[in-house]
Amino acid sequence: MTALVILAHPDIEASRVNKRWKQELLQHPEQVTVHELYKQYPDLRIDVQQEQRLLEAHNLIIFQFPLYWYSYPPLLKKWMDDVFTHGWAYGSNGNKLKGKKLGLALSIGDKQENYLPAGSVSFTVDEVITPFKASAIHVGATALPYFAVFGASFQASDEAINQSAADYVQYIIQSEGC
Repeated sequence: MTALVILAHPDIEASRVNKRWKQELLQHPEQVTVHELYKQYPDLRIDVQQEQRLLEAHNLIIFQFPLYWYSYPPLLKKWMDDVFTHGWAYGSNGNKLKGKKLGLALSIGDKQENYLPAGSVSFTVDEVITPFKASAIHVGATALPYFAVFGASFQASDEAINQSAADYVQYIIQSEGC
């Protein structure tokens, strides 16, 4: 069974981290299926049934995106609103995500120390991603610990980004077995 990576980057070609992560993931097609939302839906018209079938076919789902303004990119938010429907994802008959594992792979522009209670952001990453964790619980899925690289906007060296790509694949492989 492969992991499904829902890649939501509005400008993947301009990205250092997400682009490198995607390149690394594509080297492991037997373990990872990469699904690029901005490539699939440039018109923002989501094929809900197709997306639901894709989710049903995978037990491990990773949402990969840049964290900016402390949230999801707009298409990913729309995708979740459209795809996680009542009667399918939640509600008395909505159980299609129950028991699945959901994780986040985040590129974070700022320094890690700024995501501490005493840091400039004043919140931890775990606090910032609370809506994701609450959504996972609501649909009966397990929210996995997040994977992140910090300093993506300016501090991360090419060496650090390359290492993070290898670490990301290991995160997925370990998450499949947990």
